[in-house]
Amino acid sequence: MQGGKSSEQGAGAKRRFDRIIAWVGSRRAPAMHVVVAVVFLAATLVAALLLRTQMVQNSFESSNLEVSISHLTQDVQDDQAKLNQLQASLPQKATDMGMVPQQGSVSIDLNGYKKGGQQ
Repeated sequence: MQGGKSSEQGAGAKRRFDRIIAWVGSRRAPAMHVVVAVVFLAATLVAALLLRTQMVQNSFESSNLEVSISHLTQDVQDDQAKLNQLQASLPQKATDMGMVPQQGSVSIDLNGYKKGGQQ
């Protein structure tokens, strides 16, 4: 009984396949439609693969740029901290060198100055 059912199913599938083949054969230029469909599907597959590859490449470049930016940001922060430290130590270094803070404002008037020592 089991063998009878599988052979009936196989015969039914064969009949359906034969009907599909007969239908395709009865149409005008059936091979052309099949070729166009296959080419379209292949082109779609290739385009999808190319887009995915480009997306992965862009993602990799983006992550590399983010790492580079974080390194540069850290370098800027380190340099800013060093500059702040040097600015904070500047008055002490000036005092150690014997410099004194300015007591009043000094201005130089160049209105009466003539080039070459002329009066």
